[in-house]
Amino acid sequence: MKLPIKERMQIDRQNVPAQDATARSRTFTEVNTGYTLALAQLEASRCLECKNAKCVAGCPVNVDIPSFVTKLAEGDLPGAATSLLGDNCLPAVTGRVCPQETQCECLCVRGVKGKPVAIGALERFVADWAQTQQQPPVIASPTGQRVAVVGSGPGGLAAAGELARLGHAVTVFEAFHTAGGVLIYGIPEFRLPKAVVAAEVARLEAMGVTVECNVVIGKTITIEELRAEFKAVFIAVGAGLPQLMGVPGENLKGVYAANEYLTRVNLMGAWEFPKAPTPVLPGKRVCVVGGGNVAMDAVRTARRLGATEATIVYRRTKDEMPARAEEIHHAEEEGIRFALLTAPSAIIGDEQGWVRGLRCLRMELGDADASGRRSPQIIRGSEYVIDCEVVISAIGTRANPLLTSTCPDLTLDRRGNIVVDPTGMTSLAGIFAGGDIVRGAATVILAMGDGKNAAAAINSWLSQTP
Repeated sequence: MKLPIKERMQIDRQNVPAQDATARSRTFTEVNTGYTLALAQLEASRCLECKNAKCVAGCPVNVDIPSFVTKLAEGDLPGAATSLLGDNCLPAVTGRVCPQETQCECLCVRGVKGKPVAIGALERFVADWAQTQQQPPVIASPTGQRVAVVGSGPGGLAAAGELARLGHAVTVFEAFHTAGGVLIYGIPEFRLPKAVVAAEVARLEAMGVTVECNVVIGKTITIEELRAEFKAVFIAVGAGLPQLMGVPGENLKGVYAANEYLTRVNLMGAWEFPKAPTPVLPGKRVCVVGGGNVAMDAVRTARRLGATEATIVYRRTKDEMPARAEEIHHAEEEGIRFALLTAPSAIIGDEQGWVRGLRCLRMELGDADASGRRSPQIIRGSEYVIDCEVVISAIGTRANPLLTSTCPDLTLDRRGNIVVDPTGMTSLAGIFAGGDIVRGAATVILAMGDGKNAAAAINSWLSQTP
């Protein structure tokens, strides 16, 4: 029985249960424990089932949010799962890491005079329930068309799932030894458990998707060789080349790019060294330069590896941080320090070449820059040193030329990203691209949106191409 609108309006947003901050800051187990069924149904009952649901427009993969939320509120879990999985190939992932607060939830009408419906937490609940079931996937009859997907990150997996659903034979090529891309090597276990990603990949494989790991496109196989074997190709290799800070001392021992640091820990298990063969310098005092989600992942990882002082160094204020509000909040709870309005000027080392400190300058905000944010300005004479043994740079990434350098006919922009037309097709017929290799470093859900849109375009192209 549906609750009247008046009663729904009186229900407060349900907080997502989480581990105690002190306990979790020393373990890699997932921070949020998720809703119980009772909490999920109570939260879902807050949805007003808007006829013109603005929340859907805020979702890059166009999930029919009112549909699965309403079914959940009614207790129809199979119906909720069928609806959600019909729109989103990786809901257990997006329910955990998608920035819903700036997308679907910020458009929820419940947020006008209160708090929006917790769409992300509900998505996670339904997706986790679905992973425990054995519902057969719904796919179209085989078309006989073969499509290659380069990269098994969120964009590649989203495209693969959609193409498989349409009946095409899909092979995903992954350079690493495990499928998942940035979902595996970039996002820590305490935010996105590897078992969750593995289950999502297994579901795609059950739909007929083939995943081939340890294949480096551009080295093991070229794009031209893929074109000869497959009718269409979707490139979703991300943007994994780190940007340097450009300050003296970046070659000292104890300096990491966030990508390397997180890959060592997440993909290669360095947090279990020496049980795992890959080491990482733990550091009792660690500085992470940057203010995005990657910076939060790195600094919270350092804390879990034993850092007694784990510090974020960011040149603007907390209000300008691009990281999710939830991640900043969790970091604060876990004892992470924030050196705000602070920019690095040099990394200091000892005579043996080991990091011993980060020289910084204090900043103040001036006029807005091209991005619309106020530009930080140096305060003269404000230099000081933060003592540390490890410095991690998390100021962004750019396109890795490993693939594009071996395919000169692909048109690139000045940043080395692949240029595509409105359908996602590159300068080569039948070769599509999306995600970070096209748009630059962005979010998981935007890459998935590109993958889903490219899959539709590929399907249309295949039907029109002899």
